[in-house]
Amino acid sequence: MTLPKPSPGVGSSATPGTRRQSTAPAPRLRALDALRLLAALMVAGFHYGGRDGDVAVAWGTSTQVQFPTAHGWLAFGNLGVQIFFVISGFVICMSGWGRPMRAFFASRAARLLPSYWAAVILVTVVFALPPVAYEAVSASDALLNLTLLQQPLGADRVLGVCWTLWVELRFYALFALCVILPGANRQRIVLFCAVWTLAAAITEQADNELLRLVLVPQHAPFFIGGIGLYLVYRNRRDATAWGIVAVSWLIGQHYAVDRLRDGAEAAAYPPHPSLVAIAIVTAGFAAVAAIALGALSWANWRWLTTAGALTYPFYLVHEHLGWVAIGLLHRGLGLPSYVTFAVTVVLMLAVAWALHRGVERRLTPLLRARLTSDASPPPRPFP
Repeated sequence: MTLPKPSPGVGSSATPGTRRQSTAPAPRLRALDALRLLAALMVAGFHYGGRDGDVAVAWGTSTQVQFPTAHGWLAFGNLGVQIFFVISGFVICMSGWGRPMRAFFASRAARLLPSYWAAVILVTVVFALPPVAYEAVSASDALLNLTLLQQPLGADRVLGVCWTLWVELRFYALFALCVILPGANRQRIVLFCAVWTLAAAITEQADNELLRLVLVPQHAPFFIGGIGLYLVYRNRRDATAWGIVAVSWLIGQHYAVDRLRDGAEAAAYPPHPSLVAIAIVTAGFAAVAAIALGALSWANWRWLTTAGALTYPFYLVHEHLGWVAIGLLHRGLGLPSYVTFAVTVVLMLAVAWALHRGVERRLTPLLRARLTSDASPPPRPFP
């Protein structure tokens, strides 16, 4: 996807620190692709070596036994999800600016659904194979998973990571209703960020489950911070945008620390885990800020585009198919733990490449075209 070049607002002139209008498309922010892949690898490290549960069945023992030194550090990989949300706020604001609702919906559906459908089918089929030690979900729940609504409807999930997609969908809905539908502009986006931040805080105080479901308060500051960073990308001297980023970072680090305290791996963390969590969240915000300010424009290698394209399918399949690969490589072939870890990551990247080439490159443009074209038949004459 080619990212659109932002305009400074009304008029053709631009004040210092503001990007000028141009009809030429903006260059792709390849550093954002690199950060996206890094966040996905962080999450994979958490799933393979930073937690127990089903992955311990694949290893044959606890991950603390497999990675006695690295386990505590890999457990911080779950914060890669928060970095994803910051990136998502940036990208959704960029892609939604100046786009009508129908085009925004088509863009999101075409981006998410083809690989997601393929991943659901692939994992369901693999888990149904007799040699695989993991139980597949029921046929009914597998079909429901194709809608992306399995979590609110209480069905078993085929993909463990799909809870983050449910969070993303709620963000898309809020942004579409409050910003895209009335028409995106700076004033409306600033108001959206301010109201969502305050409403999310009130939701935590009120402890209302319906509000919590709609406003996703624990994840809101990361999306809002990404939106603020896109406003910085448009105008680096926008003090209000920097304020949005600062407040979002302050709230986000609070939730990141709370998330670590609630994790089952808390006892295995290295000393001062709160400081590590704050540092990771800060690094995520800082990396997106550096991209927004153009400080990472030198990271413009073409292979980063491919890396960014592989991130989403890799994220979808790496956890569950990774269990199967780990069991085969470690317990079946006897490979050492760290070798198994590395080979599993490479294998999941290969599966992601196959999904990208075979599914995304074929179905994404087709689905986007179908959703944006007016294919409705003309009305029949009234007799």
